[in-house]
Amino acid sequence: MIEVQKLTLTYPSGKGVFELDFTIREGEVVGYLGPNGAGKTTTIRALLGFMHPDSGSCKIRGLDCRENAPEIQRFLGYIPGEISFPDKMRGDEYLRFIHDMRGGGNGGFGSRQQELIDMFELDPRGKINKFSKGMKQKLGIVAAFMHNPQVLILDEPTSGLDPLMQNRFVELIRREKSEGKTILMSSHSFEEVEKTCDDVLIIREGRIIHKAAAAELQSSRQRKYVLRSIDRALLAKSLTEAKFTLNAGDDVDSIEVMVPGDAVDKFLKTISAYNIYDLGQRSQTLEELFMRFYQKGGQN
Repeated sequence: MIEVQKLTLTYPSGKGVFELDFTIREGEVVGYLGPNGAGKTTTIRALLGFMHPDSGSCKIRGLDCRENAPEIQRFLGYIPGEISFPDKMRGDEYLRFIHDMRGGGNGGFGSRQQELIDMFELDPRGKINKFSKGMKQKLGIVAAFMHNPQVLILDEPTSGLDPLMQNRFVELIRREKSEGKTILMSSHSFEEVEKTCDDVLIIREGRIIHKAAAAELQSSRQRKYVLRSIDRALLAKSLTEAKFTLNAGDDVDSIEVMVPGDAVDKFLKTISAYNIYDLGQRSQTLEELFMRFYQKGGQN
């Protein structure tokens, strides 16, 4: 459905994407992950036909993304990372404009459009230049999904949304997935990726360094525990012998321990023999996971 082969696209600065290879099959949802500047948006621009590759190719449903861009736009939904609107338009005028740009007809201006407007609690009748960032993001979501596209390319789609609307968006992606839609989505939200994606691609400095099932990424996600114990020295010794990674805590009694997702039971058994008077925990962020892959040099 989406095929990228040996794609290279460079900027005068020398940055860009290099020898990218990946395929997204029909009905798959794939997360495209990496820090800002890693090459996610450049890849997406090539898929949309906005930029001409130096070499390699990218195709959607067998159509060349550059040569057949107008045809692809008819069955593609797209949310850019930085949405720009004609500010003098009202929201409903913009939706009509996008609808007409795709070839008109009744598709997207019936019950589906209204369903999306209701789902994201958007009143599109106001001037776009008066919209908040969150309202503009909702407008972009409605515009991307209203024509019932078979392929969706989403660049940070929940940026600016509050937690309730982020959950609504996850519900929408799950529904689209159940209907066999093909989706490539960049995100900085671990929860968003875990709840929606089948597979993930991690990009570093323009090169894909890791491909994995989303479930594998979830199992490799570490948790950081902060323990305080009067038996700190003995506890630290036992944790070290059990091959856990330790860091110094904020005070003399505390220890920070990094625990892989599949080693929580082992961790709890190790600490159960000690007098612990405080235990805190948080999950690893996507940025911290990126650093782990970067420090290892990546793996495919």
